[in-house]
Amino acid sequence: MYTNIVSTQDQALCHLFFHCCLEDEKFSEAEMDDLSGKLVTLGLQPKVHIKNELVSYRSYRSTITDEKAYIDYLVGVIKPVNELALYSYCMELCISDPSLDAREQSFLDNLAGALEIEPGIAQMIEKLIAQRRAVEIQKIF
Repeated sequence: MYTNIVSTQDQALCHLFFHCCLEDEKFSEAEMDDLSGKLVTLGLQPKVHIKNELVSYRSYRSTITDEKAYIDYLVGVIKPVNELALYSYCMELCISDPSLDAREQSFLDNLAGALEIEPGIAQMIEKLIAQRRAVEIQKIF
């Protein structure tokens, strides 16, 4: 179903970001603010209507039976040139709430695979993002 809805790079990136935030099936106001900020920073705000895309995402979310295939599809549409940057943005969104649960970790593992990022490099990015987040919260290095 999602192949009929998501056809452009901008949509695919938006839906990938939604999936990062909604993987734990919770979407807090802080996550929405973080997501919106990233979309604006990346210049997607004028190209996609976030609320419409969120409605589209939610319309097919329950039909995703193979997350790896879904992520592979989105990455194929996005055709990222800077795969480590894309991974780090998704990692930031996954940890924008206080916990990183098993589903989010599985998502990140699938994403790293789709982006052809070696496990050791993915772990280093995850550690970097987690430490940056800790510094932002605790205000100490």
